[in-house]
Amino acid sequence: MFKEGYSKNQFLKDINAGVVVGIIALPLSIALAIASGVKPEQGLYTAIVAGFIISFFSGSRVQIGGPTGAFVVVLSQIVGQYGYDGLAIAGMMAGVILILMGFLGMGTIIKYIPYPVTVGFTTGIALVIFSGQIKDFLGVRADGLPSEFHEKIHFYINNIHNINYSAASIGLIAIFIIIFFPKVNKKIPGSLVAVIVTTLLVKYMNIPVETIGSNFGEVPNMLRFPSLPSADFATVKNLIQPAISIAILAGIESLLSAVVSDGMIGGKHNSNMELVGQGIANVISPIFGGIPATGAIARTATNIKNGGRTPVAGIVHAITLMLIMLFFGKLSAMIPMATLAAILIVVSYNMSELTYFIKLFKSPKSDVSVLLTTFLLTVFIDLTVAIEVGMILSAFLFMKRMADVTGGNFVTDEVMGEEQDNLFDKSEVPKGIEVYEIQGAFFFGAADKFTEILSDINYTPDVLLLRMREVSVIDATGLRSLEHLANKCRHQGTTLVLSGVKSVVVNPLKKSGLFNLIGEDKIFPDYDTSLSFAKELVNNQVKLKFS
Repeated sequence: MFKEGYSKNQFLKDINAGVVVGIIALPLSIALAIASGVKPEQGLYTAIVAGFIISFFSGSRVQIGGPTGAFVVVLSQIVGQYGYDGLAIAGMMAGVILILMGFLGMGTIIKYIPYPVTVGFTTGIALVIFSGQIKDFLGVRADGLPSEFHEKIHFYINNIHNINYSAASIGLIAIFIIIFFPKVNKKIPGSLVAVIVTTLLVKYMNIPVETIGSNFGEVPNMLRFPSLPSADFATVKNLIQPAISIAILAGIESLLSAVVSDGMIGGKHNSNMELVGQGIANVISPIFGGIPATGAIARTATNIKNGGRTPVAGIVHAITLMLIMLFFGKLSAMIPMATLAAILIVVSYNMSELTYFIKLFKSPKSDVSVLLTTFLLTVFIDLTVAIEVGMILSAFLFMKRMADVTGGNFVTDEVMGEEQDNLFDKSEVPKGIEVYEIQGAFFFGAADKFTEILSDINYTPDVLLLRMREVSVIDATGLRSLEHLANKCRHQGTTLVLSGVKSVVVNPLKKSGLFNLIGEDKIFPDYDTSLSFAKELVNNQVKLKFS
């Protein structure tokens, strides 16, 4: 947990950083909990319990964990359908999935999620969060805010005459402070100043706006007694997909945060341990009434900028929140809902990655289609569906690209030497030998290109020399295609010879039995040796004809 030579000076820096991040996390945790459909204090429970555990077990020394905006969409949907117990079960299941992923060494697999998918659902989440905050930001006096995006827009249009201009003013003041106060003082969080200023305005000027207290009652000043959620088997079964989505989101965000922090401190995180740490936190957090948590990029960056370099900072951040809740928890009931909405509007803008979203429109059409599909599905359908479809679509497009760059051709005019830059004339290849070169991955997406190789020749050659120097991957379909070619060659009386076979291809050939079918004596690591062997075969056949 600690490096040798941990000094008193660094300890003090860690404490300072932890206190600052704890103060920043206070309004964020409350706002994110409300946006997720649970009580305000449950955001604090999450930041305290999960925040402590993530810092203690994380694979990154500077990771700060807690509730984040990435979860809001999926969590609110779960709460709306299954209640908090359903959310707690899904969070614990996600924690188990993350732990298994860590132990199975899947920490690096997350990086294979395509960038357009990540940007698509992140921007979609940001838009959904923004749309969910308009009601409190404008103080719309109407009940029954729908969960679907298009229905929310219809709701706002129908209730535009119910705007509370006092609440809208408080919201605008809060946004103004959040944006511009850091230009005056970077050490004190703008969101905290916004909360204090707007709460005092509402309190002492008797401004008629909704507050946490008016909507949720008193906020407890202590942690909830630990208890296990209850759910039947059918509910657990239905929560498998949402749990997978939570696990994927937690993995992506925590590992992104760890990568960003590595760049800031010049360190290197343990990605598998990071997943395990996140998993443990998500298993334990619901026992104390918390919600799913992950590494928070903005809070982690703030921790580093304020001198945090060890897990002590993250632990102090959790203790700071605990002390604030203990001594000032009940005061948080006075915070205006418009202020919390303003905080989340700024959060949604910061997480939207609008610059990258727009920039991706200059990418290939296939990437743009993945981006828009993931974005639109996140906004209009469901985040779980968006991630699944985005991944599947990306996989199909990747396979198509691989198939497009995979090809083959008969060598008609010249043959490139393996070890030399000089060219060999066609005269080097005597009549009766045909040389065919495969370029790229020999997999199911491109295997059909090679099944009719012999049909492209207007005579039956004595030897078909298949050059495979560019083949670094071969799958079961590729092996089946090669087996089909070998059988066809044998049926026609053509000897099949393989050239330039790499070691990564040799093993699949042996396991599939193709080594024996083709003949180990006809498989060569280089072109020159295979061509000499082919020439010898042809010469021997010529001698047999005239003997």
